[in-house]
Amino acid sequence: MKTTKKTAKKAKPEFDFRTIKFFEDACKKENIDSTKLPDVSMIPEVYGRDLIARYKLEIIYLAINNGWIARGGDVTQAKWYVYHWVLPSGSGFGFSCSYYDCAGTYASAGLRLCTFNKEQSDYIKDQFTDLWKDTLL
Repeated sequence: MKTTKKTAKKAKPEFDFRTIKFFEDACKKENIDSTKLPDVSMIPEVYGRDLIARYKLEIIYLAINNGWIARGGDVTQAKWYVYHWVLPSGSGFGFSCSYYDCAGTYASAGLRLCTFNKEQSDYIKDQFTDLWKDTLL
């Protein structure tokens, strides 16, 4: 009697979002050329820095979310976002924590800057502080 071997399906390895340590890592994962940034040469530098930082954060979120997309208006879907503020002295920048909201997102976050869990949101908050500063200061 001949025995047939069943080939076990290899499970797709779980994506570890912590492998995204830099903007370039996110670009590599998403097959985006990290050297091609939006052209902001026609606006004052301070505003261009904000736009470039926002662009980079959106690519980072895209990579870290690994296909998850926040659905606007979906009250059953938790959406985690980084809560940040500028210190009253104007000399500093702080983070309180990551929050979530099932009913929607606040204007300070927007759907493209949300994750589906607190761990990812906290990681982005801690790993990409300089980009956050560029968007706010």
